[in-house]
Amino acid sequence: MELQDIFEMAKKIEPKKKIAVAVAQDEVVLKAVNNAVENGICNAVLFGDKEEIEKIAKKENINLSNFEIRDYKNKKEAIKNAVESVSKGETDLPMKGKCTTGELLSVFLKEEYGLRTKNTMNLVSVFEIPTYHKLLIVSDAGMLIAPTLQQKIDEVNNAVAVAHKIGIETPKVAIVGAVEQVNTKMVATTDAAIITQMNRRNQIKGCIVDGPFAMDNAISKEAAEHKGIVSDVAGDADIIIMPQIEAGNIFYKSMVFLGNSKVASTILGGKKPVVLTSRADSDEAKLNSIAISVLMA
Repeated sequence: MELQDIFEMAKKIEPKKKIAVAVAQDEVVLKAVNNAVENGICNAVLFGDKEEIEKIAKKENINLSNFEIRDYKNKKEAIKNAVESVSKGETDLPMKGKCTTGELLSVFLKEEYGLRTKNTMNLVSVFEIPTYHKLLIVSDAGMLIAPTLQQKIDEVNNAVAVAHKIGIETPKVAIVGAVEQVNTKMVATTDAAIITQMNRRNQIKGCIVDGPFAMDNAISKEAAEHKGIVSDVAGDADIIIMPQIEAGNIFYKSMVFLGNSKVASTILGGKKPVVLTSRADSDEAKLNSIAISVLMA
């Protein structure tokens, strides 16, 4: 499977999902949403300053007749009404425009909108890496700074949900750190051992979990065999759970900017996925991120 397959899966969803773009007067975001609409992935409602949206559309040759625009000059009002539209079922999922992630999520998580769950929300990224033999799902590269044990369990469940949605029936989950042996002074390794045991006792379902792994033996059978690791997951991981944000973020950017990888990301854990695209992401990555979010909705 390739990311193009996810793109095609999203295109086939009927009726089309409708994205609520919060503070839509952002050039990068408008181009990404327009691209998604033109490719038949979704429809969109733009919440924001109509005058500014029209200026950007004129500059970028975007046909605004494809969109419903709800005019809000005030950023907080745009965010509030975008989230409210998702809550009411007028739209299907929110997307971040010209606002911070914190500004959007702080509204999304308000109890009055009924969109939060007891689970952790985190960023799940799907990579197509030229040197790896299949898609690789990675968590978390951009939200959870130093995840607790419970947050890592939720990360596993969110990533497994993505794997199931794209057709991986029993994904192999590798919990990684700096070493592949349990060291009581290294929390990443003890967390990995606990999560592995929870999976073996059927407390975490729908996947095969193993760890701790160092990164090399999670993705290379040769490296695993060299170190004497016997595991169904070693060298064949579908999912990598990172120990903290620095490892995840460095991996993400290394794969994209040095490894020539393609990527799609979404935020899961709430009742609806949340679409975030970075200015540094390629147009293809933005389109793929909208596609995976639509698929998960």
